[in-house]
Amino acid sequence: MAPAPPTETDINPYELLGISQESTEAEIRSAYRARSLKVHPDRNRNDPDAARKFHELTNASNLLLDPLRRLALDAQLRLASAKKARFAAYDTKRKNLVTELEEREREFKKARLEKEKEKFAKESENERVKEAGRRLREERERELEERDRAKSTRQVEQEDVDVDAPPPPGPYDTTIRVKFPLAKYPLLNTPSSLAAHFQRFGATDEDAIVLSVKAKKPGKKHKPNAPDQNASDGPSDRMLVNALVTFAQIGAAFGAVSSSPKLREQDMEVTWAGGSEPPILQWLRDRGKLGGTTSSSGPQAPTSDDAAEAERETTKASHLADGSKFSTFPSTFPSTFPPPPPPPAATSTSSAMDYESLTLLRMREAERARLEREILEAEAKEEGS
Repeated sequence: MAPAPPTETDINPYELLGISQESTEAEIRSAYRARSLKVHPDRNRNDPDAARKFHELTNASNLLLDPLRRLALDAQLRLASAKKARFAAYDTKRKNLVTELEEREREFKKARLEKEKEKFAKESENERVKEAGRRLREERERELEERDRAKSTRQVEQEDVDVDAPPPPGPYDTTIRVKFPLAKYPLLNTPSSLAAHFQRFGATDEDAIVLSVKAKKPGKKHKPNAPDQNASDGPSDRMLVNALVTFAQIGAAFGAVSSSPKLREQDMEVTWAGGSEPPILQWLRDRGKLGGTTSSSGPQAPTSDDAAEAERETTKASHLADGSKFSTFPSTFPSTFPPPPPPPAATSTSSAMDYESLTLLRMREAERARLEREILEAEAKEEGS
């Protein structure tokens, strides 16, 4: 803590209050009240020294109302008075000598007071600098602690991450998008017919299939007043089928998408419903559990090896009709749909079976509604583009 600034106290409390040394306590209080009303800051708002004057007056009153301090003050005033009387009795030469000594003493006292004030100012500045340095050091230490804590947290999080962990399943891992003209496949106009058509790749969830039939958009160069080149075509020749087919296993969906080159030759486009290959397939491919090493991040130019691999995948997919499994996909990969429940035992009640059937039906209805929204949004985007 910085020391208090030095002050020079040469004020006579009696003269400040306008009373004599023989005044009583009541007279001191009366004189203080009268003087304080005149110098009070609230009544002298335009006087910048009003607060100082009121403070000095209060200190003088408190000093004179303290018997011990007043006794010391009276002794000091008597000594000053005796000194003044002795000075008056001196001759001129001695008076000049005493005056010169007193002047030197005042100058020395003033210089000492100024030195003490300067020392006080330096000590106050040093304390301020020390306090600022202490706060700065504490802030830096706090920042370093927070940085070390964040670094330790990141290290712990990195250690906890299992690099071999498979990616989480996505909502469209087992769903494919199918587009084809209705004139080419006139019988594939219902979910049941689509389920039967893609049954060769694996089991499908017929209740989750979403199918939409819309007219083809006219070409950009088509003029309304120009004769229609397809005017002789029937209504079905201008209809386009857009469907989402959900399989029970991701391996079946992978087989259907792998046969896309061959199906495209037959005017049927098969792609992943999510727009890209599910991450789980790349995870399996990186570990040698799935054929091929290409990434699904974007389209790449097919090489001769890729073409041969695609041909092998297509051939394998075409052989799925006889019940064989897709050989490049692990047979132990779990199904995305729960297995059918076992036949009820003789002791099971019909109410439990009804509840399970109702729950399964609601789940399928919710999935179908979600897929319908997705296909409608995709069609809206295509029409907008």
